Amino acid sequence: MTEIVAVDIGGTHARFALAEVAQGRVAAMGEPVTLKSAEHASLQTAWEHFAREIGRPLPRAAGIAVASPVGGEVIKLTNNPWIIRPALIQEKLGVDSHVLVNDFGAVGHAAAQLGPEHFRHLCGPDRPFADQGVISIVGPGTGLGVAQVLRRADTYFVCETEGGHIDFAPLDPLEDAILARMRKRYRRVSVERIVAGPGLANIYEALAAIENRAVSTQDDKALWAAALEGRDSLAAAALDRFCLSLGAVAGDVALAQGAAGVVIAGGLGLRIADKLARSGFAERFVAKGRFETLMAGIPVKLITYPEPGLYGAAAAYAQANPAA
Repeated sequence: MTEIVAVDIGGTHARFALAEVAQGRVAAMGEPVTLKSAEHASLQTAWEHFAREIGRPLPRAAGIAVASPVGGEVIKLTNNPWIIRPALIQEKLGVDSHVLVNDFGAVGHAAAQLGPEHFRHLCGPDRPFADQGVISIVGPGTGLGVAQVLRRADTYFVCETEGGHIDFAPLDPLEDAILARMRKRYRRVSVERIVAGPGLANIYEALAAIENRAVSTQDDKALWAAALEGRDSLAAAALDRFCLSLGAVAGDVALAQGAAGVVIAGGLGLRIADKLARSGFAERFVAKGRFETLMAGIPVKLITYPEPGLYGAAAAYAQANPAA
């Protein structure tokens, strides 16, 4: 058993936890500590704050997930002033070994290692994921993350992708009108423009234009609250359309990746869980013409583990260091 520090660095927050890993898997996770990135000058100073918080020296090993591509000599995070130089991580943090992964790659590792009790059934057959084959991961949050996990025998492989940037494909006249409206703003409309946190505002504004309504500009947080609480009928209609589009996109990803299962992750997943279960998500997921029977046989689940990026950072370290 080896103790490590798991770190998940996003645009606004950095989360830390102690973890125990053994034989390539996460054996235990400690309580997470969440710090505001803006209140710390660097990853190193936040790391030191975490050490003071738990009142003891930190282990000399780390699994670190960052909301950014991890290649190159310098990592710059969106909405986060920290600059991370991978070559200096061991020196700055005082660790002997570490693994650095993209944040959505970390979610893939979490999906591969978490038990069935950490998933909520959405549609398709209500059964655990198969031990063999591909699991597609689709995560609406600030953007739209897409990854795939290939399970083979007693191991798995995580492949990060940029699937959130495929073209948005309208499936009815109303979506044709939404796309036409959005093309006036964006040269190219990707699925991330629709199926991500800011996408609700894009849909809302397009629906308002279709109805010739004058609507006040709202920030994303207020608009999501109005939609989920049903206080604004147009916002509620935009959320309905969001769920339909998420179902269509998740189905497209599963079809393209040859998935045997699909996981819905991302910051919005849990927030809209009840809405997804009652929406047209399932019908849109299956609606793939000649492949409807195939799609109907794919289990789709929502990941419910509260900090999958943090768990996945630990899982990535464990997989890379199976002797730990």
